[in-house]
Amino acid sequence: MLSVYEGFFCGGARILHSDVVLGLREGGQQHRVLSVHREVYREAARQRMEDDTCYRTLTAAGVSVTSLGRTFDTGGMGPAAFTGRELADTARAMAGADVVLSLKEQPLALLSQPGLPRRPVVVCLHRSDPHNQPRALEDLKSAIAAGTVVACVCCAESTRAAYENAGIPPALLHDIPNGVDLARFRPDAAGRLALRTCLGITPPAPVVVFAARYDGMKNVPLFLRAARAWLAGVPDSHVLMCGAGMTPANPGLDADITAAFGHHRGDLSSRLHLLGVRRDMETVYAAADVVALTSSWGEAAPLCLIEGMMCGAVPVATDVGDSAAIVRGSGIVTPPDPQAIAGAWTTATAARDTLTPALTASRERFSRTRMTASYAALLDQVAAAADRPVRSQPLGR
Repeated sequence: MLSVYEGFFCGGARILHSDVVLGLREGGQQHRVLSVHREVYREAARQRMEDDTCYRTLTAAGVSVTSLGRTFDTGGMGPAAFTGRELADTARAMAGADVVLSLKEQPLALLSQPGLPRRPVVVCLHRSDPHNQPRALEDLKSAIAAGTVVACVCCAESTRAAYENAGIPPALLHDIPNGVDLARFRPDAAGRLALRTCLGITPPAPVVVFAARYDGMKNVPLFLRAARAWLAGVPDSHVLMCGAGMTPANPGLDADITAAFGHHRGDLSSRLHLLGVRRDMETVYAAADVVALTSSWGEAAPLCLIEGMMCGAVPVATDVGDSAAIVRGSGIVTPPDPQAIAGAWTTATAARDTLTPALTASRERFSRTRMTASYAALLDQVAAAADRPVRSQPLGR
């Protein structure tokens, strides 16, 4: 199997897909990864492939990761024109694969180039708004029409519905809900205390974590307005912000904080912790009482909600993608209003002990083992179909 990434930069889809690759490899399938870009500038930060956590995890596990060596400064695949060397490198990577996995639609601009080895491509879809990236959607439709793409994995019901409504044949859409490593993402009392002590947070203080990259779809300004209301109304509360771009060095985030907090910024900023990219998210989630999501569009099955829930944090989310279904019975869905969100955080922290049994009962539903087995079954099916001889068709009269 060959997985093709647009690039290695922080985001839930890359974390999820890399975990799938590792799980499939553990199950006996041979995998390698090809990244179109070696360096990407996103979320106000230059992100090198070699510095990425997913890259390091894959290579440490023995997965071969190569790159076409491209650099891109605004996200996306960039120009569709590929050099002869890039196509030759891609052809060599594809030649040894029975099936190619495309992490979202962006790599299809490469995989649809003429002259590459004919291999069945499975596209892993992680959005609920395909029309927001019209070029990617058109690339997907073209690759399906050409017979290059033979199946699409939908990580959420909202993903299936959105792509079906966008004109993708329903027979190609396969539902495989997201899952996480339950041995890693679990309540951790010692880790909770250690991180809180490191950040100067007392054990009983209520804590909200926001794990997201700095991107418009995440609606960071809405989150910050809710954080301002909550910090002002709950004097001992704290807010943790994690992810690419969630650092004081990001001028966009700094401006958002100033706009949301106004003249209260000086009073409240000591309880707003900008942690950036973390390699110990399981500990960050365990230290929190609430995991928050304020996205406006694009989400399918947000990984932060699942990971946070598995660590014992109560999910509070806006109604986007499958968020409402994910938190049902274990958390709260809110309108996109800062006061309502802040109030929901207070309700959630008070109800955390009451909701713990529901959070515990949901663990099997979000199992990485279940997810990996579903991916393996689909890939085996696609590989077997590709090996079947093509039946001769009678000539028309």
